[in-house]
Amino acid sequence: MKEQTEIGKLKEGRYVVVDDEPCKILSIAISKPGKHGAAKSRMDVVGIFDGVKRSIVQPVTAKTYIPVVERCIAQVISIAGTSVQLMDAKTFDMFELQVSEDVAAKLVAGTEVPYIASLNKKKLDIDE
Repeated sequence: MKEQTEIGKLKEGRYVVVDDEPCKILSIAISKPGKHGAAKSRMDVVGIFDGVKRSIVQPVTAKTYIPVVERCIAQVISIAGTSVQLMDAKTFDMFELQVSEDVAAKLVAGTEVPYIASLNKKKLDIDE
């Protein structure tokens, strides 16, 4: 799910959708308007799920989408190699995530772990 807003209303630390990927805003620089143009905004962002850094330049008055980022809790059901089966604590939905071997070694079946969900993507919210 995503909402629409103006570029000029965004702040550092918030989220924005770039190339259909929810991204966290690292920095924003706004230039002065020129003789024949509008003020421009340069944003440096990093993808929440893929970790790719991106830069975008758009007019301050342009519209963009901001993703709805939910932080949830899930219970670890089973661990098979790097595949972890989880169940959401509120909705009881079952889903599976691929994690690194280091993270899989830290997880224990039956414990609760935080995760992030946005734009039909999910990721464990634990330090690797």
